[in-house]
Amino acid sequence: MDTEYKILLAEDDENLGNLLCEYLQSKGFDAQLEPNGEDAYNAFVANKFDICIFDVMMPKKDGITLAKDIRLINSDVPIIFLTAKSQKEDVLQGFKAGADDYLSKPFSMEELLMRIEAVLRRSVGNNIVQETYTLGKFKFDTQKQQLINGEDVIKLTTKESELLKLLCVNANKILERNIALKTIWVDDNYFNARSMDVYITKLRKHLKDDPSIEIINVHGKGYKLVI
Repeated sequence: MDTEYKILLAEDDENLGNLLCEYLQSKGFDAQLEPNGEDAYNAFVANKFDICIFDVMMPKKDGITLAKDIRLINSDVPIIFLTAKSQKEDVLQGFKAGADDYLSKPFSMEELLMRIEAVLRRSVGNNIVQETYTLGKFKFDTQKQQLINGEDVIKLTTKESELLKLLCVNANKILERNIALKTIWVDDNYFNARSMDVYITKLRKHLKDDPSIEIINVHGKGYKLVI
């Protein structure tokens, strides 16, 4: 590929993981290897990746769960699964979790490279970051961090803007508290949770002029932006 793409590789087999990482780096990719699903999730939250390659069977967080969690914060990044399983049910489960492709072990390095390049070609044209959202009578500009209602412009703080964008991406769906906390605050501890509650209250006040927009609490789970 002409551009250096950043790859997040999650593989708990140390030998295979190092082999794959070195191969991808030799082909011009910026590959980062993580040994389990939990570390891979934290790496994804902290950095920007162009494509993810996940082993399905991993400790701490398996590849399917990892993909589902990542899809909650980024619906566009391409995901390829690597697995020793080849049954139809596992393939379907992988695609339901948001996989773009699926490769059963053992596989050749050349085949993996071709799959990566094919997925990237398909995704590059479609992976346009959405910068504005329409929320009833409001327009939310994520780049300027502004909530616009006609002539009235509300300047949002960075945290307010990040939280509202996450709610917009998951509009009319539940945004889990721990996902939001790890995405924006990195840590889902008690103090960050209280801080997020404060920002949710602030966002509600900003949006109160339009009764068709509501941020509701989903007990024991998180929040839902209802439009």
